[in-house]
Amino acid sequence: MEKLKSAISQTLILSISQSNSRTLPNTCSSLHDFLNQLPQFHQMVEDLAYKDTSLFLKNKESALEFKLKGNNCFSKGDNSNALKFYTQALRFAPRDVNDMGKNLVATLYVNRAAVLQKMGLVMESLQDCNLALAICRSYSKAWYRRGKANTSMGNYDNAVRDLKVSLCMEQSISGKKQIEDEIHLILDQHNMKDFPPNVAKVKDSNINDQSQQIQLQCVTTETKGRGMVCLTEIPPSTLLHTEEPYAAIISKEFRETHCHFCFNELPENIVPCRSCSMALYCSQVCQENASWHDPQCDMNKDYDIDFDLEKYVESVTKSNMNINNQNDEHKHECGANWSAALPSETVLAGRVIVKYIKQQGHFGNSRIVNLDLCHNYARLDPETKLEFHISSIILLKCLHHFYGSEFQLKGETISQCVLLFSQIQMNSMAIVRIKSSDSSENHTTSTIEQVRVGQAIYLSGSMFNHSCQPNIHTYFLSRTLNIRAIKFIPSGQPLELSYGPQVGQWSCNERQSSLRNQYMFICSCASCTQTNLSDLVIEAFRCSNPSCSGVVLDCDEVGYENRKVTPFGSAEYNKVKKVARLLCDLNKNYWVEPGFCLKCGGMRGCGSLHGTLRKGEICKRLIESGDEVASGLTCLDMLKKIFHKYNKRAAEVEDHMAKVFCGIAELQRACHHCKASIKVLEKLYGEEHIVIGNELVKLASIQLSLGEKAEFEETRNRIKLVFSLHYGSHVDVMFPHLHFLK
Repeated sequence: MEKLKSAISQTLILSISQSNSRTLPNTCSSLHDFLNQLPQFHQMVEDLAYKDTSLFLKNKESALEFKLKGNNCFSKGDNSNALKFYTQALRFAPRDVNDMGKNLVATLYVNRAAVLQKMGLVMESLQDCNLALAICRSYSKAWYRRGKANTSMGNYDNAVRDLKVSLCMEQSISGKKQIEDEIHLILDQHNMKDFPPNVAKVKDSNINDQSQQIQLQCVTTETKGRGMVCLTEIPPSTLLHTEEPYAAIISKEFRETHCHFCFNELPENIVPCRSCSMALYCSQVCQENASWHDPQCDMNKDYDIDFDLEKYVESVTKSNMNINNQNDEHKHECGANWSAALPSETVLAGRVIVKYIKQQGHFGNSRIVNLDLCHNYARLDPETKLEFHISSIILLKCLHHFYGSEFQLKGETISQCVLLFSQIQMNSMAIVRIKSSDSSENHTTSTIEQVRVGQAIYLSGSMFNHSCQPNIHTYFLSRTLNIRAIKFIPSGQPLELSYGPQVGQWSCNERQSSLRNQYMFICSCASCTQTNLSDLVIEAFRCSNPSCSGVVLDCDEVGYENRKVTPFGSAEYNKVKKVARLLCDLNKNYWVEPGFCLKCGGMRGCGSLHGTLRKGEICKRLIESGDEVASGLTCLDMLKKIFHKYNKRAAEVEDHMAKVFCGIAELQRACHHCKASIKVLEKLYGEEHIVIGNELVKLASIQLSLGEKAEFEETRNRIKLVFSLHYGSHVDVMFPHLHFLK
């Protein structure tokens, strides 16, 4: 990319920097014509788009090499490495290659099924048998392994059926004898009678928490443009919207650890893409949903089997083939280098374009994408405009290589792609997974963190506006967006979520800067325009008078506070009055000065504040960089003399000290510091915020370790209230590892 940039003339770069949506076709056409003259550009496209240069093609030799390593490990009892090597072999194994008279992929799935069963992963073993049978339904060994897996799970009826099918398909006399012995062993040990093989039915386990019949409406306002409102009152915890993505892509750093379709963590029995070695899935369902495929199950009936067993065979193998693959989102990029080499946002743009064109029913149109989403292209900086131009041309060249002459490449289509990049920048959502560790898993404390594993476009979800104190909460089940009310919302009130920055997380200064840089708007939500406790204390110093609880602001914060108005309600008024009494005088408009206490009016001075801030930051870094208890406590005392007691640094340092004490098994002192951290965060976020729920999980796990049953129950009840507010009946799905919540 940088080499291409350096070759572009300054005149063309200037023209691109000054471009807008009206002049985009001209600048796109000019850049395309210029790049087409460069040999290095054509070489780049060839390396990215041509499968002859792909690093992700299937390879029989590599697959056989990994298979041999897996066999060697399995024979030595090294199941962990055997599993790893068989999975690698499956990533590279071509689907149409035989090895020793059997389909190589089917053989690898059966081999891995044997390892999984040895490791006690019986359900995963059965799933691998199903994958083998989806390729070759007459594979006796796959039916035998399936029977062993069903036996281990106590599904004796199906186990006997599987073994009977295996018996019918087995060719060797010794093999038949072994299978017969297994059948008799099951029948004898479990006092079963031989029976006709009725077809088993599988029950679905769906969570019954459908979004209610709530009428949402898109409206336009002067301050925020388009946004969503509800036409009826919404109680707290109401699930008010669910939506599948228009297009989605996994983040690069999670390609090896999370499913490329549903974004859940990959299990031990990873299912690779059928046609390339890059895409990985958690199940056959996700594999088929993401990729186009031609059913390749061996349907030849070269075995003698009775009618009832034939019905059973069909019930098992048919369920593996009737999977909805309407998404087809991976086909155009499968096996090519560009989907791995280019940024995730570029690959996401490609998926949006391909889906839009398919929805139109044909290629060849001048319109390649037309999503009704806002953008701020004209406000982009020159560097970003140039990157969007180059990325759009490279992406469309790659798509043109796949679709051929049907895919037009000219200034108009390139300009649409550039605007799509701008729309993705403003409207895409990060798909988040909850990563948690339970204290039962040899951890002293349970912890929760949110991990951004993917990125997606939700057409309706993008219509919800931002607030730094949102009234709705977003989360994801698989790739499905769920939006739930976290407050009582009157009819007609805007439904607003957080685009990232929130009150309690950052100061008003930091929130405004983040939103301006990423989304290019100045937030005018109530928290950014009205005085509130959190913004006053989050970066505040303490008053020089030890007996005063007032806040002292520095130069960076007073500017934002002076722009705010103070018509707050009685609840917020009482909170603010305790730390900034001078702002609560309704008879005069108090002008905030840096270095002055907002409660008693005492002066600390800006020069003094800067030196104190540097000293405080040094103390904080010293505490967080080491595990020494004595020095940490000394620095903590110094911090308390510098910063206001509700300054967010106080919560961070108290939390760090809790971890230090957990590390040396002084849980009582860890509990004390954990509570102190939560007390500060409650002032910053509010007592029902999801952050408080996450922190309470730490506290509850410490209390559980201490045996403080009454305190633990009280904390657990608070956690359930907070989590139920934000996740409703999906709590157990979102936090499956937090066993103490059940």
